Parts: sequence; structure tokens; C-alpha cells
Amino acid sequence: MLMLNKTNWTPASFILSGVPGLEDIHIWISSPFFSMYVVAMVGNCGLLYLIHYEESLHRPMYYFLATLSLTDIVMCSSTIPKALCIFWFHLKEIGFDECLVQMFFIHTFTGIESGVLMLMALDRYVAICYPLRYSTILTNPVIAKVGLATFLRGVLLIIPFTFLTKRLPYCQGNIIPHTYCDHMSIAKLSCGNVKVNAIYGLTVALLIGAFDILCITISYTMILRAVVSLSSADARQKAFSTCTAHICAIVFSYSPAFFCFFSHRFGGHTVPPSCHIIVANIYLLLPPTMNLIVYGVKTKQIRDCVIRTLSGSKDVKAHDI
Repeated sequence: MLMLNKTNWTPASFILSGVPGLEDIHIWISSPFFSMYVVAMVGNCGLLYLIHYEESLHRPMYYFLATLSLTDIVMCSSTIPKALCIFWFHLKEIGFDECLVQMFFIHTFTGIESGVLMLMALDRYVAICYPLRYSTILTNPVIAKVGLATFLRGVLLIIPFTFLTKRLPYCQGNIIPHTYCDHMSIAKLSCGNVKVNAIYGLTVALLIGAFDILCITISYTMILRAVVSLSSADARQKAFSTCTAHICAIVFSYSPAFFCFFSHRFGGHTVPPSCHIIVANIYLLLPPTMNLIVYGVKTKQIRDCVIRTLSGSKDVKAHDI
């Protein structure tokens, strides 16, 4: 039901419909979502504990990894529990302000995750191209400053979305054909002028996504050039393996994001709503799971720390990835 006044038509709540057209199989759709969510939560919480517990992991790369894990936990928890409530219990209603808060958290932490991936690429660039200066370049104060800058960038750029969305009149109903509240899904319910919303959304995408991808591309280009020049075949193979895994994680993070961004704005009726919504959920679930595998399981030092922790051994040996 809509609560309207003469000047601004604002719904008291929205209805999240889930995956339109696939309501009959919501319970089956929920199974992989739930499984990935459990893996992401347990794995990333365990990784945070391990990095905090193991002194050998108190290094710049693992500080960035801990930040990435914390970001993934918040990002998943902002959306998946509500989606599961829709799939399992048909609890589809969400308050207007609650919807805006969810939108803020989703967009803020996806932006922060992009920034952290960029910082991790720069970390690998310094480690491989300037190994002797690594500890002097990436000091704890530097890490704290770039981490804070990444966080503030995400928060400050997303805050205007809340006000731009809140000012709109909503006279086209209150049913959002989605499992969570995102900016464009809400804006499409408005009968007002959403041109400012669309322009600002594109601007933020360029300031965050395009800038981060450019920095990541430059970093890995420089890394690959340095790796090719290595004289040791084993060193080249090890570095290539690490870079390939990291690049795959980055591709898995950005591909669904680009699909969602462009299908919302340019897809029109060519992309089925069910396809868009499923990919949008994968966009929030796949990176936390893949980051855990690529940056956690495939990192030798973390594997060794897990084995020592499970076996109760206190011997600490430093290994680079």
C-alpha cells in the first residue's frame, strides 16, 4: 500500500518480488545461493581470524586481504539473508528507509571491494618490481592512509544516491522485480525525472570502476614485463601462476558487475529480467567465494598457517606466494 501526499509520492514500503517468472522454483534457486553464502561467510571469517592470529601474516598483502574479506562479508550479508527470506518464507516487504540503507551498503561496499582489488594489484606490483624497497614503500601508515582513502571514496560517492533516490516521486507502484534494492531498480518505479540519477550513476561507475580497472591493468602489465625478464624459469612460472590466479579473480569480480550495469541502462527488453536478477546476485556472491579460493587457498603461507593451526603446531615458517 502506498502512503501518498500531494507533493511527494513516497511508498511506506517496497515489495521485492524475487526472481519474476521463476517463483515456482524459488526454493531450488535458493540452494546454490545459500551454499555459496555459507562458504563465503565461514571462509572469510576464518581467514580474518587466521590473519589476526598468525604474526607471520602481519604484512601489507594480508592486511589488504583481510580488508577484502571484511568487505565481502558485509556485501553478502547486506543482500543474501533478505533474498533467502523471500525464497523460503515469502517475506517480500521492505521498508522504504530500510531499502535505501540496503542500497547504500550494496553500492558502497562493491565500490570499496573494487578499490581493495586495485590496492592488491599495486601491492603485487611493488613486491615484484621493487622487492628490496617493498617494506619501506608499503609501511603501516601508508597502508592505513590508502585504506581509509578507499573507504571514504566509496562512502562519499554513494551517499548522494540516497538523496537522489529519496527525492523522487513513486507513482508507478511499489513492486521491485528484484531480490534486493539497487539504485536503478528503485529509480525505475519513479514517475519523475531520473536523468540526474542516471548521469550520476554513470559518473560514479567511471570514477570507481573505470579508474580501478585502469590501475589494475597498468599494474599487471608492468608485473608481466618484470616477470618475463626473470632469469629463473621456476621464478617465472611461480610469478605467472600467481598473476594468472589474481587476474582470474579480478575478471570474476568485474564481469557480472559490467553485465548488470549495462543491462540496466542499455539492455532494454533484450535481457530477460530473471537472467539479470540471477546474475546480479551472482555478482554479489561469486567474488567473495572466488577471492577466498584465489587469495586464500592458493596462497602457500595461508595454507601452511591453516595446517599449523589445525594440527596445533606453533612452528612458523615464512613463505611467499
